[in-house]
Amino acid sequence: MEKPWFSSKRFGYGARLPCSWEGWLVVVAYLAIVFASAVTMTEGNEKLHFVIILFASVAFVVICARTTRGGWRWRWGQD
Repeated sequence: MEKPWFSSKRFGYGARLPCSWEGWLVVVAYLAIVFASAVTMTEGNEKLHFVIILFASVAFVVICARTTRGGWRWRWGQD
């Protein structure tokens, strides 16, 4: 990976805040998709919106995991 998009957590598993504009763009796009889906939800199309939010969430987690500095692993505060 050339340049990480997200910084790694010091304690625990996962990523922290974005550390580049690409990371912030991914966060804004994810939030826009979830917000747009929630705003346009009406009675009868809940399953479609659930699938949209599920797909966006899985894609967001995969992107975060692949672009986090040092990858996703459990950290105890040493690095």
